[in-house]
Amino acid sequence: MTIEVNGKLLETDEDGYLTNLSDWSTDVATEMAKQDGITLTDNHWEVVNFLKEYYSEYQIAPAVRVLTKAIGKKLGAEKGNSKYLYDLFPLGPAKQACRYAGLPKPTGCV
Repeated sequence: MTIEVNGKLLETDEDGYLTNLSDWSTDVATEMAKQDGITLTDNHWEVVNFLKEYYSEYQIAPAVRVLTKAIGKKLGAEKGNSKYLYDLFPLGPAKQACRYAGLPKPTGCV
């Protein structure tokens, strides 16, 4: 499968995750979100950028419980809860946000 961004076709797996992490750009994230009917706000970018930092440090995409806890620690309790994250990423905060961040599918996600 592929996604077209700025006239360039990028390879994705069957779930829409980039197969080559170096293909990621903010334009890729914006296009993926647009296809899901979402306009990325500063709050979305905060989570996406958090995930990119987390991945570069631990080399793993966090499952939703780990993500919620880690975001709470870094961004505060009002953002480190499932309701807030599901409001931003209704298809699943870990799955959807990791896809927008250009990361592999989180472990434990079906």
